[in-house]
Amino acid sequence: MRCEINFEKFKQAVFLTERVAGRHATLPVLSCLLLEIRKTRAILKATNLDVGIEVELPVKSDGEATLAIPARTISSFLAQVSDKEQMVKLETDSGNLHVSLSKSKGVIKTVPGEDFPAIPTVSDGKTSVFPSEMLAKGFRSVWYSAAVSNVKPELASVYVYRDNETAVFAATDSFRLAEKKVALPKGSHIEDMLIPLKNVVEIVKLLEAAGPTITMASNKNLVSFEANGMRITSRIIDGVFPDYRQIIPKGYTTEAIMLKQDLVNTLKVSTVFSDAFNQIHVTIDPKKKAFQIETKNSDVGENQSSLDAAVTGEPLEINFNGKYISDAFQAIDADSVSLQFNGRNKPLVMRPVSGDQTFLYLVMPMNR
Repeated sequence: MRCEINFEKFKQAVFLTERVAGRHATLPVLSCLLLEIRKTRAILKATNLDVGIEVELPVKSDGEATLAIPARTISSFLAQVSDKEQMVKLETDSGNLHVSLSKSKGVIKTVPGEDFPAIPTVSDGKTSVFPSEMLAKGFRSVWYSAAVSNVKPELASVYVYRDNETAVFAATDSFRLAEKKVALPKGSHIEDMLIPLKNVVEIVKLLEAAGPTITMASNKNLVSFEANGMRITSRIIDGVFPDYRQIIPKGYTTEAIMLKQDLVNTLKVSTVFSDAFNQIHVTIDPKKKAFQIETKNSDVGENQSSLDAAVTGEPLEINFNGKYISDAFQAIDADSVSLQFNGRNKPLVMRPVSGDQTFLYLVMPMNR
């Protein structure tokens, strides 16, 4: 079998699918990309049994073939090739894949394609079309708050659900919580679902590579996103996300409003002197109009920084993990940020200071 594929499209497809393939001691074929070539199209597939991705490309072929290619080998080879290439020629011969370019050729040993597991599809779910950036922004606004450990799968996930005419994205590791609301297009449908964090990262990559819209389909076990010949399918966790709304304070006793960049810069300085727990000590004195952040490390030294802030309410001294606060800035587009407190043992609530009230971030305090 011989075929020709647009080099840039093939390269992008390999890079996108290679991220999903990984090392698997008991099933080596999972570290491969499955390449299915037909007369006028080729499909690249990868899966780690938790998430699967498929990318379809137009080709010119004189036959058909199905083979599994080691993902890192083909990805590393293409990464070193000049972007000036127009077409790449592929040829199969005795279990090998010959890759030919204008100034470079490679022969890659393949694995029988029949060993590659099938990627499930959502054939019985409800389907809706969404703006790609809308979904990407929802995921990006909260994913950093999910737990890294899979000990509690529901915490190592992003929770997506419908609330009237909005889609709500939420994530928590029990120490902090992020929530983002995005308006739903008319007539669209979205199910409550828990998507594993590691799969969300790959979903966002697809959303960023997709066009202006993407088709989402889901049932009780799977969710898929499809656009421009690309499709990614993720399992949905069978679990219950914490009822986080009951811990969100209804009001506050102390508030500090400041420029976001001032707080970003101050926290960057504080990390130089912070301890292993990234602990910062916050002192607020409304009478003196003072907002101060202090960090101390017995091996490094200490730092005190004062910020210009509009401070109201009761005086307060409280400790937080400074990194948790810094993480929220990637989801705040406004120039100013509001920090709302309810006493020493109550969580901090961060919101952007603007007409957009669709983002909320909550951080639990630390015991000094």
